[in-house]
Amino acid sequence: MENMLSQRTGATVLLVFSLLTPDCMAGADEKGFETCVTSQKRVQDLSYKNLTSVPFNLPNTTEYLDISHNSIQRLVAGAFHRLSRLCFLKATHCGLRDIPHSVFTHTPALKVVNISSNELSIIPDFTLQQLTILDLAHNLYKSYRLPESFQKLTNLKVLSLGSKTALSVDLNDFRALLNISLQHFLLGAGDRWQKYESGALGKVSLRKMSLFASFCQRFDLFQNLLRDLNETRATALRLVKVFSDDCNITDDVFQNMRAMPYLQNVTIENTWTNSSFMVMLLKDIELSSIQELSFINITYNEDTPDGIQFHTLNHTMSLRYLTFDGIKHYQYSYPTISINSDGWSNLSYLKFSGSGMNILPCKVMSTLPSLETLDVSDNLLTDFGFWWPSCSSTSVFPKLKRLSMSKNRFRSLAFISRQTHQMKTLESLDLSFNSIELKDNSCSWPGQLTEINLRNNNLGNSIFKCLSSNFERIDLSKSGITVITQEDLSRFPKLTHLQLSFNSIQALPPLLDAPTLISLSVDQNAITSLSKNVFGGLPDLRTLKAGNNPFICSCDLHWFLTALNKSLLSDWPLDYSCSTPANLAGLPLSQYKTSVISCEAWLQTAVAFSVIIVLLTALGLLYYKMDGVWYTKMLWVWIRVKRRSKKHSHMLENASFSHHAFISYSHRDANFVRSQLVPSLENAGLVLCVHERDFVPGHWIIDNIINSVESSYKVLFVLSKHFIQSEWCNYELFFAQHRAVDIQHDSLVFILLEPIPIDALPKKYLRLRSLLRQQTYLEWPTDERKQQVFWASLKSMLHMADQSIVLKDMALALSDIAALVTNQV
Repeated sequence: MENMLSQRTGATVLLVFSLLTPDCMAGADEKGFETCVTSQKRVQDLSYKNLTSVPFNLPNTTEYLDISHNSIQRLVAGAFHRLSRLCFLKATHCGLRDIPHSVFTHTPALKVVNISSNELSIIPDFTLQQLTILDLAHNLYKSYRLPESFQKLTNLKVLSLGSKTALSVDLNDFRALLNISLQHFLLGAGDRWQKYESGALGKVSLRKMSLFASFCQRFDLFQNLLRDLNETRATALRLVKVFSDDCNITDDVFQNMRAMPYLQNVTIENTWTNSSFMVMLLKDIELSSIQELSFINITYNEDTPDGIQFHTLNHTMSLRYLTFDGIKHYQYSYPTISINSDGWSNLSYLKFSGSGMNILPCKVMSTLPSLETLDVSDNLLTDFGFWWPSCSSTSVFPKLKRLSMSKNRFRSLAFISRQTHQMKTLESLDLSFNSIELKDNSCSWPGQLTEINLRNNNLGNSIFKCLSSNFERIDLSKSGITVITQEDLSRFPKLTHLQLSFNSIQALPPLLDAPTLISLSVDQNAITSLSKNVFGGLPDLRTLKAGNNPFICSCDLHWFLTALNKSLLSDWPLDYSCSTPANLAGLPLSQYKTSVISCEAWLQTAVAFSVIIVLLTALGLLYYKMDGVWYTKMLWVWIRVKRRSKKHSHMLENASFSHHAFISYSHRDANFVRSQLVPSLENAGLVLCVHERDFVPGHWIIDNIINSVESSYKVLFVLSKHFIQSEWCNYELFFAQHRAVDIQHDSLVFILLEPIPIDALPKKYLRLRSLLRQQTYLEWPTDERKQQVFWASLKSMLHMADQSIVLKDMALALSDIAALVTNQV
């Protein structure tokens, strides 16, 4: 189309047309999914499962249930009994014939119900107060009469009705909607209506109407519908296949639009049209308040010899937005369009996509004085097809701010950057989905250009060197980037929005410094963790999109999960899950739990230290309560005896002792010695020397003491206050003292029947007092359990003498002792 909006030149340009078929409810379903679903774990997709009924064992946490494309003719209440959280139900292409009124009694949270493309013979009752989206299109009910229960659907915003067997609309069909304010009402199944009763839609409150019906040869019905639509004060009208291919349009069917002051947006979709129809329509648009006009997926036939001849207007149209998206030419010939641009001076938005256009008309660049947005996406334009060398004009897009050249065949980024200098007001450029490769970095961008979209081009890591420092918004999604550095980001001091989705970035630079950044998208990359350091230099960040990355669920994510404000994450929690370790793969990050103690080393140390202190304190108290001190002393005595016996074994040779021990005690403690000490030891096979029993009669008592001490491996003293007061006991202690000090210092064993201060010993035994301060005592316990330990320790010490031999130079020792005794006497 060479001059679709040019002056009267009659020039043409080749168009290769394509056909697009949008899904009328896809947007509503997508919005409903985002509203309802909080976790992928709560999605139950049971479509194409050959089911004949809804399973009764669905998890009670289910939020989204899809049972489409099964053979389920009837819904039963029991299957939904436990689904109190169910928010979205999709049951299309199931052959549904019956939905009882009580089915959804236990699903109060249900907001979206899509049961289109089934065999319902009547419109079912719904009493769901939270219901916002309801799709009942493509069923078999014969009437559009809504049940009275629809009056209770006060939250209903989107309603879709359509049946091939419902070819009439009666006056009271939509009476149940009188108190409901609809945002979007979709009506019809694409068939030719036989009847439309005036006033049927007049009382309904709605903002947008999508009409799927044909009115060929019944244009009067269409005129009545437009009058009713004006009563609803609807601002948008979408007409889908309103005229069939064989329809002969001779009347001005859109004449009533001139008297619809509220109508601002008209879309004509999937419809056959011709040049005569276009001329009539544009005349009606000229005299209406319509500001937005869109043609989507149309088939164009030129039935007039001069094509579209739109004569000079008497005034400027209100039209500001014009869209041609998907055009199929019926004759495969060049269309001729002659339109005076003076009447289009208010046009600020023009979209011409999906047409196969390969050359941009020269006049378009200069004859649209108010054009701010131009969208020529999804065509066959190249670098020189858009900037055609034959075009010459003094003014190129005088007010253009946004230019979209997505999905074309542009290749040279450097060439495009130089050409944009002609557009003095250009602020945003979309070059996504092209064939651009970065061959050199000689880019030169105009200073006023602040936004660029290079999504889906093969650019690589060096692309940052070819971008302007004035850019505030950059989209480099799916552009072959593997690494991003702080040096790259420092090139853009004004950067506020950065999109790096669908790349192979493994990590963000630590201590990221981008103080002006507001929005960051790094989803669909190879990022395994997001640390706190990354966000230290992003004080103004308001939106973060980082889902669908292979996150490693470990302590590296602790800060991200516990401290990061999740309101920053536009895709949380749905797109965040664990990738590794294997036992956590697929687990939503919102369900992965970490603790401060397990992830903070300093806190682990502090807690461990505190626990150790508490345990030691507890053990100390238990040790004290269980007389641990006493048991420890006994153990220490036993250890020392073992060590000393080995240490001094070289001193004991060639002779054996006569007794294991000589017992020295006061006669006042004789009862303990006779009844407990002697029996216990002798029953253990020990040989004892007791003065009452074993002293040799007729010998001097001093000689008996000396002989008994020297012939015994140990001298066992039963210490008590009585012992200290006994003169003979002091003699025995004296002789044993010299033996211990001069010959075998570990031969003394003290049994304390009662506590005795060391200072209470006679001062003449100074060396002994010093020795006693270093000795370990065996305290006689009153507790029977401790007595067993006491006997075991004592017996162990005395049994050391079983294979011992006397000390060498015993004669010398005896002579020294005799001399000492003489001196004392």
